[in-house]
Amino acid sequence: MRTAELEHELGQPGFWDDQQRAAARSAEHARLTRRLERYDRLNREYADAKELLSLDESLANDVEQSIVPLRRELERLQEDALFSGEYDAGDAVVAIQADAGGTDAQDWAEILLRMYERWAANRGFQTEILETSPGEEYGIKSATFTVKGDNAYGILKAERGKHRLVRLSPFDQAHRRHTSFAQVIVAPLLDEAADIVIDDDDIRIDTFRSSGAGGQHVNKTDSAVRITHMPSNIVVSVQNERSQMANKDTAMKILRSRLAEKAVEEREAELARERGGVNMGFGGNAVRSYVLHPYQLVKDHRTNFEVGNIQGVLDGDLDGFIRAYLLQVAGDGS
Repeated sequence: MRTAELEHELGQPGFWDDQQRAAARSAEHARLTRRLERYDRLNREYADAKELLSLDESLANDVEQSIVPLRRELERLQEDALFSGEYDAGDAVVAIQADAGGTDAQDWAEILLRMYERWAANRGFQTEILETSPGEEYGIKSATFTVKGDNAYGILKAERGKHRLVRLSPFDQAHRRHTSFAQVIVAPLLDEAADIVIDDDDIRIDTFRSSGAGGQHVNKTDSAVRITHMPSNIVVSVQNERSQMANKDTAMKILRSRLAEKAVEEREAELARERGGVNMGFGGNAVRSYVLHPYQLVKDHRTNFEVGNIQGVLDGDLDGFIRAYLLQVAGDGS
């Protein structure tokens, strides 16, 4: 068993001599231990429910309700078998950028940010906003945040790409139907020691005054940092830290993460081309549409999974879309 192998390795003399490797092994051991504990607990709770039903069949409805969360958690355990990528088990950094659609797109970007924050809270993940850029009139131009928890990156890969909103615009005096887009970019959150080399000549660093919440100190100093990686045109901004140096360190960490994600996407796109598979979030096509008018439907164009309860989705009910994506990717890779 892998946990036994890791426990043996953790107990070896000199294990912590290689700090990076030791930290990775320790994190893997903790992750597998939590997974086994969850599985054992689910088994016990299922056995208890089964025994209760055998003792009193009139409690069937109560027992059925009690195992609904067990089924949900079992599905999440089954997700674990679908993760095989280099970074899938780790944390994620997510960027949301308003795309075509003007004020509607900036409002849409803010709605998506709220949706992912609620989804993460429901999953028990921790989120931290690193940067938000307010829209000219409403909403946000962009936001960057981290999501920490088991398999956060592997799960959130399902959300990469353009998200399309169709609705009667609240910003149009004639209340006409508008279509707007926002881009969701997901990268693995790498640590400072990640093996991604960035040449100083390839980046431009700009400082600017932070906006939004943060207190008087943040708003009165040019502590926010924007780093542009010129070969890839990737731009990273961070403003949530108190000092310019801290913001720069965090921005460099995110830039390494974004470059790692770019390499992953290029490999996956090449594999998809070789298999003749569908676009899985790379390029300019919308990966998912959220239609509020003339009917209500959320549809993922990669998997054809769809849901009529659009408000539930916008409140964070994304697991059905994520699971359909993961199963399709696993099937394509088999």
